Amino acid sequence: MTQLNTTTLETRGAIEILTLNRPDQLNAVTPDMIGELTDYFSALHDRPTTRVVILRGNGPEFSAGAELGSDAFAAPGKGRPQRQLKMQQNYSGVIRLMRSCPQPIIGLVHGAACGAGFSFLLACDVRFAAPDARMNAAYIRIGVGGCDMGSGYLLPRLVGLSVTSELLLTGRFLKAQRAKAIGLVSDIVPADELLAKGMEFASEMLRVSPMGLRLTKQALNVRRFASGGTRPTPINDEDERNVTAPLLCFGKRRGDLFQLELLNLAAGGTRKLTHHLDTFRPELLRHPGFAQIGLHSG
Repeated sequence: MTQLNTTTLETRGAIEILTLNRPDQLNAVTPDMIGELTDYFSALHDRPTTRVVILRGNGPEFSAGAELGSDAFAAPGKGRPQRQLKMQQNYSGVIRLMRSCPQPIIGLVHGAACGAGFSFLLACDVRFAAPDARMNAAYIRIGVGGCDMGSGYLLPRLVGLSVTSELLLTGRFLKAQRAKAIGLVSDIVPADELLAKGMEFASEMLRVSPMGLRLTKQALNVRRFASGGTRPTPINDEDERNVTAPLLCFGKRRGDLFQLELLNLAAGGTRKLTHHLDTFRPELLRHPGFAQIGLHSG
């Protein structure tokens, strides 16, 4: 990884703590930060020793969102629309990488999490909040569509369409108590205990099997499409790449077969199977999850 200027990384055994580190600028997201986050989450695919990631912000706020005054967005001159489109694709690319990396991500939010910062939280697998946490999809308040950086994809899958519409169509703030009430955050803890809470939860994840942890995140990512066969929604209108492309996705095949394939993979077999039972690993037929058509809990 290149020298970190806008983030910091701390390793505690199999847990890595990634911190947005521009406190004087309220952790506003810049192209340099996006570059560092892209490098980090891309590399996680090849680092099995890292099993859980904690994402947090340094300073009084989690993140004030994209720094729109930076040259990447505001510089005039020829090709400005193309530059802005490329920048938007780079920013949304971080969200895809967060969802596709095999490590669960725990988001710790305090203070404001606006725009890009809110999307970072949505891309986490579990979230904990301080009492002063407040979040919003600020995109629509700055004259662009309200569904940027995966918010229109992830938020309805987390809290439902009605609450999503309320938040994305207005850009209004969502405070910690309501975020917990609708299930967006798992718990509210004092700000000075937030990291300890994240470490405690990460340590609980470390007690399960490493492969089971990875497969469970993959299965949760694609469960929405396992039986319906619908085409996944792109991260934003400009980017038609499948958000689940790096994951195990079997399109229109039956949900039961999909889960059996995951079990077969965990038992040492191949990922692709036919509909005939004689293609399964023998161990799978004796697996306790086979009778229930579900993942083994470890």
